[in-house]
Amino acid sequence: MVELERPGMNGLSVIDLCTRGRGPYSLHIAPGECISLRGDSGSGKSLLLRAIADLDPHDGQVLLDGVACAQFTAPQWRKQVALLPAESHWWKDEVGAHFSGEECPWFETLGFSAETMHWQVSRLSSGEKQRLALARILMNTPRVLLLDEPTASLDAGNAAAVETLIGEYRRDTGAAVLWVSHDARQAARVGDRHLQLSTTTLIEGAP
Repeated sequence: MVELERPGMNGLSVIDLCTRGRGPYSLHIAPGECISLRGDSGSGKSLLLRAIADLDPHDGQVLLDGVACAQFTAPQWRKQVALLPAESHWWKDEVGAHFSGEECPWFETLGFSAETMHWQVSRLSSGEKQRLALARILMNTPRVLLLDEPTASLDAGNAAAVETLIGEYRRDTGAAVLWVSHDARQAARVGDRHLQLSTTTLIEGAP
């Protein structure tokens, strides 16, 4: 586990969370810590992430640095507790329109250039969309990253770049990370701890 001494930061706490007939789930992710999450197909990994991000109805509590989700507006919560879904969403024609005109410091690390801002979204591959979606949510400097198989559509080189960037981001900012991966080797690389999900519980163990 990564321990960071940052006043006022105690990470993400999930207490007896139930969603769509699954749970209750409880877990805590410390600042700067990454937990890998695995589970059988259909076990509800994406549903759990969506509930934590307050995108789906749920019971139980989710707290960020000791403050309950209900104390945030929905936009505030989703900027601080950021979900990168398995398939990213794009609503404007040009890449740069999704970045509010700001220069993105992570483009080079992810294999892009400033010219990428002028690309049409329609020309992007699934892997490019996923890397750019990661860059987009990092622009909000979230305190929690909920990552739903963020490298599933990437080749080995780009997957390594994403792993490196997320590792550096959490070390630099103290962000807590919950990373869903189908790859046991990746889970072992990126996770400080490892959880296995069923429809009713979370079990800590090997990746």
